[in-house]
Amino acid sequence: MKSFGKYISRFLVSFIVIILLLLAINALFFFWMFHNAVTDDYGETSPRSMLEKTAEASSVAGISSEMEEELRRNQIWAMFLSSEGKCLWQVDLPKDIPTSYTIQDVVSFSKGYLHDYPVFVWTADTGLLVLGYPQNSYIKITGNYYSSDMLKIIPLFAVSAGVFDLTIIFFIYLLSKRKILKSTEPIISSIEVLSNGKPTSLTVKGELSSVANSINKASQILSRQNQARANWISGVSHDIRTPLSMILGYAGRITSNKNADNTIREQAEIIEKQSLRIKELVQDLNLVSQLEYEMQPLHKEHIRLSKLLRSYMAELLNTGIPDSYSIDIQISDDAENITLDCDARLISRAINNLVQNSIQHNPQGCHIQLTLDYSRTNIILTVADDGVGLSPEKQKEIAEKPHYMESTDERLDLCHGLGLVLVRQITEVHGGKMRVESELHKGYKTVILF
Repeated sequence: MKSFGKYISRFLVSFIVIILLLLAINALFFFWMFHNAVTDDYGETSPRSMLEKTAEASSVAGISSEMEEELRRNQIWAMFLSSEGKCLWQVDLPKDIPTSYTIQDVVSFSKGYLHDYPVFVWTADTGLLVLGYPQNSYIKITGNYYSSDMLKIIPLFAVSAGVFDLTIIFFIYLLSKRKILKSTEPIISSIEVLSNGKPTSLTVKGELSSVANSINKASQILSRQNQARANWISGVSHDIRTPLSMILGYAGRITSNKNADNTIREQAEIIEKQSLRIKELVQDLNLVSQLEYEMQPLHKEHIRLSKLLRSYMAELLNTGIPDSYSIDIQISDDAENITLDCDARLISRAINNLVQNSIQHNPQGCHIQLTLDYSRTNIILTVADDGVGLSPEKQKEIAEKPHYMESTDERLDLCHGLGLVLVRQITEVHGGKMRVESELHKGYKTVILF
């Protein structure tokens, strides 16, 4: 957790540095955008500077030709008023500007505008110098002035800087997200593999290497536990075979002994049947363990499923089933020649488990239907019966209770049935899916999709 905290802290520090860098860039951008406007307002061509230069280059009689040319170059008109308010001389005076003013007129326009022209005045001993700028070139405020270009730039600057900052932050977010996902994705994937009870191996460099080492350590422990569990199941299965064979042998002898008492023979038959049941359970347990921990080698080959189903059907009928049970097979025309790359022995085992499941849960008898169909995307194998079925509560219980091999918590009251677990395992190792459909007193159906 410490290394993960350092990893996050590193990204936070990087983010803060980037924010400070953006602020510096904004300051430089602000200076660049407003440099010209500030230079014009307070530089050599500013109203204050032009007033001073014009006053020095003019008198009551007129203005120098050089200064007159500079005024025209900067689109500035000028006039000089006498103490009586009469215009003594002018430069490019607009037609709508009067040439005679009262004291009230002078007081009024000296504060800001004359006929919407921003004007600036300079008081001399012999009169009043007035410089006029183009309309909308300056916005005058009492005690100060700003060019309209400068004020127009302010919202442009705000929008530009905002868009620029948001764009940079967004790209930083995408790059950071991509880098974080790239660094943590192997760890998350490995954790998901571990959560499914499978071992994993992870190689990560940098700040998260200790996290990867912890995951690898947990994976090794899990792998050893799985191996120990599989070995234990295999050992128990092997150890049970010898005494179980002896029990079956003695029970068979008693059953076939015509001189034995009928009661004893009936009890021996029960022992023989239950011993066979134990033998099947041990085989199922061993096979489920091997599939669960990927220790069962698959001998795959292209198998025509219709042929496999018919072979199984013939073998089942030859071994005999009670008269209260009937079974038939239905294969669609589209599925007749469909082949599947599979382990034929395991597929037959799955089908047999489903058929035996129908027989065991319907002691009063039922009809069992095997169906093989084909769609454009799936091979559909169905084993169904018209027996007692399952209630919704029972289906929910089966779905929610994990099998004991899927949990390490021995305190849980887990499901111990191996039949459907084995069918599911066989289906999944062949890349298929299994689903169960059932209603109480309306039969039971298992659908396998490849």
